[in-house]
Amino acid sequence: MGRVKIVRVRLGDPEVAPLLAGLRLEYEVRYGPGDAADDVPAAEFDPPSGAFVVLRDGDTTVAGGGIRRFDDATAEVKRMWTNPAYRRQGHALTVLAELESIASGLGYRRVRLETGYAQPEALAMYRRLGFVEIGNYGHYESAIGFERTLIADL
Repeated sequence: MGRVKIVRVRLGDPEVAPLLAGLRLEYEVRYGPGDAADDVPAAEFDPPSGAFVVLRDGDTTVAGGGIRRFDDATAEVKRMWTNPAYRRQGHALTVLAELESIASGLGYRRVRLETGYAQPEALAMYRRLGFVEIGNYGHYESAIGFERTLIADL
């Protein structure tokens, strides 16, 4: 494994395809068939109100995720995923930190996300990072919502 670098991309870019394929497969294994990786139009991750990043190790997509506008003060994190061969190396933390930095730069004061009961690793990570559980806010009945403040409210 070489040096991993972070790259801003669009959801439709070729670098994102392995991430989306892996995410769909993971969701199917953990939750059964569904459309969890297709619940938001790709354009919602585009600037000026959204962004998408991937970590690359040469030609390999290691991890990635995006933000989209949830409301004027809140960006929603979506499509967080790490290639199984690269897990437990801090790559999800790198992606999340980059997304939070971008969100803050875009003027958002909070980030929000949801994950599911069958993703104990994600649940533990968000709790460890100080995200606050906010209950289900999306259209997935069993999802658990989390939120974290980026900058102090005035």
